[in-house]
Amino acid sequence: MKHLKHIFGTLLIAALTFTSCSKDDDNGDIIIMAPTAEAFADLKQDALDNLTQLFQLNTEDGSTTFTSEKGVSITIQGNCLTINGNTVSGQVDIKYIELFEKGTMFTTNKPTMGILPNGDKALLISGGEFLIEASQNGETLDTNCGIQLQIPTNLTGGDDPNMTLWTGRIDDNDNLAWDEKGRDGAQGGELFNEGGEYYAFFNEFGWSNVDKFYSDPRPKTTILVGVPENFDNTNSAVYLSYDGEAAGLANLDTYDPGTGLFSEHYGQIPVGLECHIIFATEDNGNWRYAIQGVTITANAVYTFTYAETAIATEAELTAIINGLP
Repeated sequence: MKHLKHIFGTLLIAALTFTSCSKDDDNGDIIIMAPTAEAFADLKQDALDNLTQLFQLNTEDGSTTFTSEKGVSITIQGNCLTINGNTVSGQVDIKYIELFEKGTMFTTNKPTMGILPNGDKALLISGGEFLIEASQNGETLDTNCGIQLQIPTNLTGGDDPNMTLWTGRIDDNDNLAWDEKGRDGAQGGELFNEGGEYYAFFNEFGWSNVDKFYSDPRPKTTILVGVPENFDNTNSAVYLSYDGEAAGLANLDTYDPGTGLFSEHYGQIPVGLECHIIFATEDNGNWRYAIQGVTITANAVYTFTYAETAIATEAELTAIINGLP
C-alpha cells in the first residue's frame, strides 16, 4: 500500500507539471513554461505603477494646478470634489498617468483602439492618454466641475486640428477601448489647440485621450495570429504597431480557444500595410516577447513559435517598441 501511494503521488506531480509546461515539437527539447494569468496581469500593473505620478491638493485652495513630468498642466477644482454626492474638505490625493509613446502603451496594455459608431474598433492616433483619479483616505472621489489639461503638442508631433476627446473603458478582460466624448451618450468635453498646446476640458475622472482615427484608403482585411502552445488571451497578448505611427498601438482583442488564434475580427487593417506584430507574455517577472515585421495580405494567418521569443526588462522592451519604424 505504501508503495502504491508513492506511485500515485509521483503520477499526480507529473500531471500537475504537464498542465503548466509543454514541449515545443518544432524546436527539439525546448520546454515551454507558461505563466499564470495573475503573473501576466501583475506585470502590466507594475508598468502602470512605475509610470504613476502622485500629487496632493487642499480643497480649501480652490483651483489647483499640477505640472507633470512631461510638462502637462492639470487643473482641478478642489471645492468641487465629492464622495457619494457630498462635498469633501481637506487634503486629497491625486493619481496621474500619462502615455505618449507606443512602448509605454504596450507595457501598460493601454492601446489606442477607438469604438466606431457601429461598435467595431479601429486604430486611433493619439495626442496623449491620461489617467486622473482623486481619493481621500482611500475612498474614490468624483467631481461636479470641469478638469482641465494643457498638453504640449510637440509630445506627439505637433498641432492636429482633427483631434478630439475620448473616454477610456476597460472591459472584464482588461482590454481598453475608447469612446468619443459626447457621442452616443458618452460624457462630453471640449478640445482645442492653440500656440503649440492642446487644451482639454472634461467632467469626469478616469482615462481620457486626445485622439483621431487612423485613416488609410486601401481595402481592409482581418488577420489571425497563432501563439505558442499553452498561451492564450489570459496569459499573453498580441499587438500591432503600424510603421510610421509613433503614437498609436492596436491590439488583437479576441481569442478563439478552439483554434488557439487571436483575431482582428473587425476587418479594419489595410491590405498592404507595413507593420510589426508583437507577441508578449510574462517570464519570471520580466517580459517574454517576439516581433515579426510583415506586410499585411488579405485574410492572412501569422504564427509565433516559442523559439522566436526573447526576454527583456520593462525598460528594455519599452525602448524596443519605441524603436520600431
